[in-house]
Amino acid sequence: MLIPPNPSDPPDEQFVAARALLDQILRVPELKNIFDIDDRPNTRMVYSQAATIWLLILQRLRGGASLSQVVSEAVNHQTDLFPDNKRVREGTLGENTSTFSKARTRLPLEAIQRFSRCVCDYLGRTAERAFDDRRVFIIDGTTITLPPTPELKKAFPPSTNQYGESVWPVAMLMVAAEMQSGCILVPKIDPMYGPNNSSEAKQAREIVGELPSNSIVLADSGFGIYGVAYHTRVAKHDFLFRLSMTRYKSYRKKAELVDEGEGYKSYRLKWTPTKKDLKGNPDIPPGTCLDVFIHEVQLEGGTTLAMVSSLEFDATCLAELYRRRYDVEFDIRDAKVTMNTEDIRAKSVDMVMKELMGSVVAYNLVSQLRRSAAKLAKVTPRRLSFSGVWLSFQDHLLRKSCDTFEEWQRAFTSALISASKRKLPVRKEPRNYPRIAHPRRPKTTKFQKSLRKKKKTKTEQPPPPE
Repeated sequence: MLIPPNPSDPPDEQFVAARALLDQILRVPELKNIFDIDDRPNTRMVYSQAATIWLLILQRLRGGASLSQVVSEAVNHQTDLFPDNKRVREGTLGENTSTFSKARTRLPLEAIQRFSRCVCDYLGRTAERAFDDRRVFIIDGTTITLPPTPELKKAFPPSTNQYGESVWPVAMLMVAAEMQSGCILVPKIDPMYGPNNSSEAKQAREIVGELPSNSIVLADSGFGIYGVAYHTRVAKHDFLFRLSMTRYKSYRKKAELVDEGEGYKSYRLKWTPTKKDLKGNPDIPPGTCLDVFIHEVQLEGGTTLAMVSSLEFDATCLAELYRRRYDVEFDIRDAKVTMNTEDIRAKSVDMVMKELMGSVVAYNLVSQLRRSAAKLAKVTPRRLSFSGVWLSFQDHLLRKSCDTFEEWQRAFTSALISASKRKLPVRKEPRNYPRIAHPRRPKTTKFQKSLRKKKKTKTEQPPPPE
């Protein structure tokens, strides 16, 4: 839960420029070493780094609002975002988007990346421990498609088939979500196709190295391979991965049965890499091995859950923990679809990354409000609807203009009460959502049309007069 400002602090320290939840996050000591929160070439400029970052986050909190919508709202309703300036005081600040657009371009990518990481870590540190008094992270991959600009198509090549190249650049994201709070860390983003494409296993090896120490990592059978498990242990984490039945049956032949009961079997295994594992992971020294347990648990409906883990817990306990892995599906849906993160309008790689960082912070702010509201309602955070909490966030915080700390407190209390009532219904049987192909979002091809028009203008000159 966010720590409220100390009432004994002077009012000017209680209510700083960055409003609402971001106000308290900006008080985190680690952020002071990241960048100059002002960083304006001259005092006449109003778009400082703090204001620019907040407007990037506000753009996503509004579900992918346009630059003109964000600037209009900031100028008319949230002038407390801006530093002290004559035009801000007199209310003569213009609503033209060009200045904000230049400020977004000027904002260093490294600064907003470190800012996002610091915010995610700060929110995660306040979460309750999920299992064995430790933090549990669920990793999974997803993809997003981007506008078809030449720069983005070069960085994230579209898919190809026997008929040629498709239209949309495809980026592959690896997400690590904290199981208890639903907060996500800064994702890994790489091209899915082309000569420099990546893979889920490679991204997973990188992202486990950035998790807080002594964490537990959950993942499905796509990550249940030696390379990912080895790098997870090197990063000093424990893991619980699902195994494909083919791998499980192969490992079981070399394992020692250590426990057996109704509906489950557990084995001890010295897990060694195969030649294929070593070829795909040249950084793994030959002769290494992992001491693990493999489990077989019979589920309802006759299906079998096969798992491999470095944790010394019984099979039924770990099966119950693994059941929570599916929570990441909802986290990705909320971050990607509900908040419309995949609708990124940026035309360059640099701006795509900046908007993505803003999206991560925006998603985590809503998740943090959900955690606070859940404590008020005395339920778990996931019992509250994410989309409902997001609406409460917009109605009671974003659309309110607070000039004093007392007004902000009243607005935040109102948002908490509203969000705490957004409970999901308790059903006797969970809903079944079969996998379907969602309609492709209407990305515009005006970028390509404008390029063709530009080329045509250059090549097709009118004939000289006779």
